[in-house]
Amino acid sequence: MISEIIRKQISRKFTGLPELKFENVVPDVETVHKNLQELNTIGLYLHIPFCHQICPYCPYNKEIFSDDAAQQYTHAVIQEVQKYSALMAGKKISSFYIGGGTPTTMLGKGLEQMLEAVYRHFNMECAIHIESHPNHLSDENLNALKALGVNYLSVGVEALQDRHLKVLERPYTSAGVKKIIERAAGKNFECLNIDYIFDLPGQTCDEVEEAVHEMIRLGIHQAATYPLFHFPYTRFGKDTTLHRNAVATMFRRRKFLKIIEGIFYSSGFERSSVWAFTQKGTEKYCSVTVPSYLGIGASGGSYLRDIFYVNTFNVAAYVKAAKNGRLPVALSIGLSEKAQMAGWLYWRIYETKFRKSDFSDRFGLSFDKEYGAFMKMLDFMGFLDDNNSIVRLTDKGTYWIHAFEDFFSIDYINKLWGTSRENSWPEEVIL
Repeated sequence: MISEIIRKQISRKFTGLPELKFENVVPDVETVHKNLQELNTIGLYLHIPFCHQICPYCPYNKEIFSDDAAQQYTHAVIQEVQKYSALMAGKKISSFYIGGGTPTTMLGKGLEQMLEAVYRHFNMECAIHIESHPNHLSDENLNALKALGVNYLSVGVEALQDRHLKVLERPYTSAGVKKIIERAAGKNFECLNIDYIFDLPGQTCDEVEEAVHEMIRLGIHQAATYPLFHFPYTRFGKDTTLHRNAVATMFRRRKFLKIIEGIFYSSGFERSSVWAFTQKGTEKYCSVTVPSYLGIGASGGSYLRDIFYVNTFNVAAYVKAAKNGRLPVALSIGLSEKAQMAGWLYWRIYETKFRKSDFSDRFGLSFDKEYGAFMKMLDFMGFLDDNNSIVRLTDKGTYWIHAFEDFFSIDYINKLWGTSRENSWPEEVIL
């Protein structure tokens, strides 16, 4: 296809690689140790692959929760943490994000033991950021999360009108979930984030406006607002009746996002990433957007300077690998310096602002020399403001540049995650 040819040509331009080829190779211990030691700080990601139901739109790695699987998974995660302990050698961990799946499925079912192992074996100098399901947030469970040291909580609300909750197959009502959010807001988390999906089938501008005003009334500190993406391997992705004209979809989403931006800005929030808005003065709830991170658990991905690798997606295969004493890595890729720089730029654009000096500190090169011409073009187009030291994307640039990036990232996710879901140990995946 023409789109595939264009994608490969632009990818080659930014990465310097003819193709991005993941192979079924486990990085050797010396390479992992060397990469870890060359990093000043690193983020930690823990994946919990369990849910009580499978949502039709969700692309992430998950399976139905069971007590037996949770018990085995807990032991396997602890074993993986122990394996990395010596390699980390006291390396400071500056961010800790627990995602899924639904991490709160394992509250009282192994989550506590996994966190104890993490804090015993790693040098944790950061807060815990964790995802949750509204139906798990009883008063008792909220207190349990606070007791574990969770100060940054994200709640997968997804919609605030009953008809949209029904389409998304969420097991609660709008009235019920609002009470849950108010309960969580009363627990004084440092940052309470809710996930919200827009551009749902038949959704109106008035409904989006009503939902955003309601979020603010509920007392949240942050909202991560995403359009409904269609991944081919999800039920929504396979439903052709939900697919609409791509160009019309981009402009419709921009219209919805303008409504969201306007309400949050006028209510004392600021943009903290492409899709997220955070109350001014609040440290944002964040996921894996840090420059380098170690991923633990089934499907956990690790980006360690010049290597990127991902664990097997299959929980049973992950548990078996742990029992056999091996790292559960399914696919890995070595990255040229140019590819590393492209990855760095992708995530800094996602965050919508960055310091050029951070690029120089990371790569020992001039940001302007590498990307100056590209930045000038985007500045001329009104997509960003380049003030010689800090680059800030405009609202227009935030949306359209990321739409361009999605031309690659959505395709890459479909290939990498889609293949990994079907095969526990793929031979290779070419992006």
